[in-house]
Amino acid sequence: MNERKKILARVHEALKVQAPMPGSHDNIHVPVSVLPLASGIRQWLPKVGESFEEQLVLFQNNAAELKANFQLIASRDELKTTLAKMSSAENWKRIASHHGELTDFVSGSLDVPICFTDKSYDVHELEACDVGISECDALVAQTGSVLVTNQSAGGRALSVLPPHHIVLARREQFVADLPAAFELLKNKYAANYPSMISFITGPSRTGDIERILVLGAHGPKRLTIFCL
Repeated sequence: MNERKKILARVHEALKVQAPMPGSHDNIHVPVSVLPLASGIRQWLPKVGESFEEQLVLFQNNAAELKANFQLIASRDELKTTLAKMSSAENWKRIASHHGELTDFVSGSLDVPICFTDKSYDVHELEACDVGISECDALVAQTGSVLVTNQSAGGRALSVLPPHHIVLARREQFVADLPAAFELLKNKYAANYPSMISFITGPSRTGDIERILVLGAHGPKRLTIFCL
């Protein structure tokens, strides 16, 4: 059997296995030949500490390596002051956001026109926004990723179109790793599973051209994460 036939045979065999729902890898019945990929997934992933402090340090280090700006905020007043200074320094003319506990607090404190994406909006207006401010589902310490869905982050476009994405999170939203993130989604949304799930791991980047890293090629050039 030549290599082409071997590859096609493996593809054919893999297609016989029903794909699991996200987060259900430890429970699905699969052939022994693919069992290592479907259960005990944590043994293949980087180790994560159990305490909040360990996960916080790991997330901070990963975010820094990914060129994301992560800030731990002590209070809502500090958040309001920090965003007001950022708005003034960067001369925000218009922002995009959605309705939520933290986003509503921030939106009410900024004297800037707002395009809300969880209701009808003009996509050209969204594209013209200087920054998109959203909440999230979780912060994943293992990878330094922000987990968002269309239900938690104001739809599909808010975290993608504006050149600067600001995420508002809470300390209790930290999860250790990717399996924990999918478990959170399963428990939070149950039968009403989101149609869009995204792990935002740093600002948009590409290194396709001469292996030179370019930020903002396919999405926001900047990612800022505020955690209360």
